[in-house]
Amino acid sequence: MQIWVDADACPLVVKEILYRAAERLQIATTLVANKPLRTPRSKFVRAIQVTRGFDVADAEIIERISAGDLVVTADVPLAAEVIARGAHALNPRGELYTPDNIRERLAMRDLLEKLRESGVQTGGPAALDQADRKRFADALDRFLARHAAAR
Repeated sequence: MQIWVDADACPLVVKEILYRAAERLQIATTLVANKPLRTPRSKFVRAIQVTRGFDVADAEIIERISAGDLVVTADVPLAAEVIARGAHALNPRGELYTPDNIRERLAMRDLLEKLRESGVQTGGPAALDQADRKRFADALDRFLARHAAAR
């Protein structure tokens, strides 16, 4: 099992949680972005820089994941594709996407996009706060503990 990170929009605090988990549990963790990233010196953490373009990083992640891998992303369509390929998706606020909830998330995303296209101001997500960080760290720990127990 590897961890893949849709790193362009991933908050730094979430990346730092992932770096610590990668070292502590010795799990290969790869950040994929279309810009250069600073990562700690570690044999468990690496970064891949892809060319700029719409969904290029997403396509790279999809091409490289294996069933059972974990992808950290706030991108709902990417999460849906990850789940369809037998991998797992966790957003930076600590929500584990599942086959049961991903359809609802896609429908909400599409609705908000249609509202924005019609001129309705929908706003963006709230800034990541301490509770979100804790939810993410806890969800990551639970996921990794389940994975370790299944080995």
